[in-house]
Amino acid sequence: MSPDQYRLQMAIQDFQSALQRGAVQEILARITGKSTKLLSYDEVAEKLKLRIRTERGMQQIPLDAIVGSVGRYTEFTRTFLPRRAGDQERWARVKAAMQEGAGLPPIEVYKVGEVYFVIDGNHRVSIARQEGYNAIEARVIEVRTSIKLTPDIRPDDLIVKAEYAEFLNTTGIMDLRPNVDLTVTIPGQYEKMLEQICAQECLLDKERKGASSFQDAVETWYDNIYIPLAETIRDRGLLHWFPDRTITDLYIWISENRAELEQELGWEIQSDITATDLILERSVKSEPGSWRRARTVTRYTDHLFADILVPLSGFSESWDALDQAIIIAQHENAKLHGLHIVDTKYDAESADAKGIKERFDMTCKEAGVEGSLVIDIGDVTDRIGTRASLTDLVVVKIMNPPGRGISALQSPFRTIIERSSRPLLTVPQRASRCKRALLAYDGTDRSKEALFVATYLAEMWKTELIVFTALDGSRLRADVQEYVHRYLEIHEVEAEYIVSEHGAMDSLKDTAEERDVDLVLMGSHGGSVLQQVFVGSMLDYMLRESKVPTFICR
Repeated sequence: MSPDQYRLQMAIQDFQSALQRGAVQEILARITGKSTKLLSYDEVAEKLKLRIRTERGMQQIPLDAIVGSVGRYTEFTRTFLPRRAGDQERWARVKAAMQEGAGLPPIEVYKVGEVYFVIDGNHRVSIARQEGYNAIEARVIEVRTSIKLTPDIRPDDLIVKAEYAEFLNTTGIMDLRPNVDLTVTIPGQYEKMLEQICAQECLLDKERKGASSFQDAVETWYDNIYIPLAETIRDRGLLHWFPDRTITDLYIWISENRAELEQELGWEIQSDITATDLILERSVKSEPGSWRRARTVTRYTDHLFADILVPLSGFSESWDALDQAIIIAQHENAKLHGLHIVDTKYDAESADAKGIKERFDMTCKEAGVEGSLVIDIGDVTDRIGTRASLTDLVVVKIMNPPGRGISALQSPFRTIIERSSRPLLTVPQRASRCKRALLAYDGTDRSKEALFVATYLAEMWKTELIVFTALDGSRLRADVQEYVHRYLEIHEVEAEYIVSEHGAMDSLKDTAEERDVDLVLMGSHGGSVLQQVFVGSMLDYMLRESKVPTFICR
């Protein structure tokens, strides 16, 4: 085999490897909901009304800022992995020529905002990215736009970007208030803001007897209506409650809900802060699956648990929860938020309360973990539920687990589980290192939340994983674990799989003991209230009987 033939054969193997990686990317995209598609320049140009072009000459441009193509946007993934087997020969010949010493000739691109679209040179971009290049030489033609386009833009964002461009053109607000940022993530929002501006224009016309302009209305709306509520949202840190949303998203949501709330209460709400508090109190609840969806992307680039809530009762046993939280914080580089709840202001200022705070501070310092404890006054379940929404995980000592029958429904601990919008880790005895975990999986959204966490622990903590499913004559079929198989294979996680024909409660507990696990992961309460009263809840049973921590996902 000649050197040229050898280079071509190796390039073909590289193409096939890249093609396979592209297929895996697309499978992951269907699971995570994160698009891997390149953007079409023609579609972007049409939606954003791109017209003015300027030659910028030859430049070195970052490869990861190339997000689309003029004509071949269907042939490559967002990272320029090939999607079509028919491209093999051309791709391989370009790669072989480069290895022969020909190098990569400059490509040609359009620059729009901070991103680039390939006019000519898609295969060269693909090969450069697979070879680990950071930049590539390109002839750049810049296309002017007032919309900020960055490399993380998704195809679905184009509708919003187009609406924003139209809003800016209609209102001229960038000329009136330079550097304004009114970005949203949901289509249809700019029409709502235009309606508010038009309403403001009518009010000004009445006040000034027709002596106002549309531009006056735009300025008055922005300065006197938008800015006060936007500052309230920012100052109170409300974006933490709504991952992946903007201040303007929340502004519109609160504006609409405020009107509905005023109608319901029968009086006008004067304060933006009061309106925000009332709306959040009623509306900030998480449905099953929402926690996982909000963290699906960031969990690949960051820690899953950055802020951990640790309620402490003051009883000696409750400090087991802090020990457990410290173990997690050390793994996750997390901050601990201690919480001690008392009945009165007198109790909050007592020596006992101060002693708890001192012990908490000292324990965190000795462990090398950042932490602070707050002494709060009020109902335990309410205060934990409220503060849980501001963190990523609640670690709590289980001293009075739910009982059986009707008494289980009246359990304060059960109320904490139901009101918390975040996962809970219950600690019955000693803290766990989470080396060997048992996942109780039944195919529900809640168990998929638990699968999400279990996979993260297996990948990042190297936790051994056992997947358990109890059929027990229920609606479940033996193939219920197929979803888990596929999910774990994609994440390259190995696990032991157990399907039990026996009762879920006893067999789950027995399996945990036989396999010597130090962590159980499962969904929160499921089924009807009657089922939970008369048949019993597997979660309540495990909280009563298990000697190892239980990670509860809702």
